[in-house]
Amino acid sequence: MSTPGCDQEFIGLAAPSGHRAGAGGWPCQGVYYTPTGKRPKTAMIATHYNVDFSQHYLAEYVARRGIGFLGWNTRFRGGEQYFLLDHALVDIGVGVRWLKEVAGVEIVILLGNSGGGSLMSAYQSQAIEPNVAPAFGMKPAVGVDELIPADGYVALAAHPGRPDVLTNWMDAAVLDEFDPTKTDPELDLWNPENGPPYSAEFVERYRAAQVARNQRITDWCKTELERITAAGFVDRIFPLSRTWADPRMVDPTVDPSDRRPNLCYGGIPERANKSVWGLGVANTLRTWLSMWSLETSQCRGEPHLARVTVPALVINADADVGVFPSDAARIVDAIASKDKSLHSVPGAHYFESPEGARDTVADLIVEWAGTHW
Repeated sequence: MSTPGCDQEFIGLAAPSGHRAGAGGWPCQGVYYTPTGKRPKTAMIATHYNVDFSQHYLAEYVARRGIGFLGWNTRFRGGEQYFLLDHALVDIGVGVRWLKEVAGVEIVILLGNSGGGSLMSAYQSQAIEPNVAPAFGMKPAVGVDELIPADGYVALAAHPGRPDVLTNWMDAAVLDEFDPTKTDPELDLWNPENGPPYSAEFVERYRAAQVARNQRITDWCKTELERITAAGFVDRIFPLSRTWADPRMVDPTVDPSDRRPNLCYGGIPERANKSVWGLGVANTLRTWLSMWSLETSQCRGEPHLARVTVPALVINADADVGVFPSDAARIVDAIASKDKSLHSVPGAHYFESPEGARDTVADLIVEWAGTHW
């Protein structure tokens, strides 16, 4: 399969802890994009916690500029509620190893886009110094201590971590996790008495209440997991409501950028917040504790970024309505490498606008790679 200036190859592979399904699907799969008729020596790999990155929006842009691009999926694509970090890292390792040992790539660059920013930093962290523990009550994934380190790291419009982004987006006014209609008016973003604009005092109080909500769910998950496992159950699913309520989504004076006010990835925040679509809307107890909990999650970027010593590039989208300038600053500050840089580029989250934004990002990445390898 090919498009002008770019060849595409579907890749489906087994993992040490996962095999081809009876219906035919591979646990690890993606599409490898290369310049037409060439086998590049440098390639990127992009993976997300649950979003399908096999046809990543930058893949063809990067490939046409001479760098290979593996849009890669783990076994958890579309299955966020079952996510296990150690197994996902093994699956990413399958892709990195394929690039090195089959595709003939010498330099592999991890692309951490959106939520994938912390995931790819966790991969590099584990490959350098094994530190990721299995989920509660489970054995480590086979192969998790045999990962190949990458040679570079790019954070593109990336969140600092799964528990961080979810907590920042959580509605602090929720009073009952099992009744989404109950609201504390003193913390309600849409109570005119609170704003917008929101005072510094309100934002501080709101942020503290978000953290407290995350901790309440964590405490419940621990207790509930103990209760149900004592009864012979392995795990259980539970819902999560109202996760489109970051003050920055409503008030552009909080963490200022060029974004449109009163907008989130789900549309108008107040409306999206009452929908059934959003981050973490369904969870198992173990997945909450391993991915979303501020206390117990290993999906926070900063501890892993502290082990990233390879050349690193951080790119901020200045009109992003879900990732903000302070997020990019946190990431670049946390990266241990002395060879790191931060760039802000005009564009929305996936650089679908303005016209030419994806070309600008691809140029920046390829030029950066060219100066290093």
